[in-house]
Amino acid sequence: MFKRTLLIDLDGVLNTYVGGYQADFIPPIREGAKEFLIALEPNFELKLFTTRPPELAQKWLEDNKISHLFSEVTNIKKPAWLLIDDRCLTFDGNYDNLTEKIANFTPWYKNH
Repeated sequence: MFKRTLLIDLDGVLNTYVGGYQADFIPPIREGAKEFLIALEPNFELKLFTTRPPELAQKWLEDNKISHLFSEVTNIKKPAWLLIDDRCLTFDGNYDNLTEKIANFTPWYKNH
């Protein structure tokens, strides 16, 4: 069966990152993330997207017992059906208000 690929960001999506990046520490897994991934995996190929060192990200996946759900850890925007990220905008075909959206963008965790 063909599975569409989901490229899923680590920081701010799967973990409790809310700023204050530390190079050698990845925050704990976000509540509900494991169940979310388990529900997706039968129908999608999951790839982890992160700018963190791949060895550190892989260890985080293993420590959280979810490494088996991912086919790859990458820092490259690979071809994917969807990208799930806390720092992105959806282009709606209209450039008229895109500059304003960029100027006013804040990640979800700064709006709570």
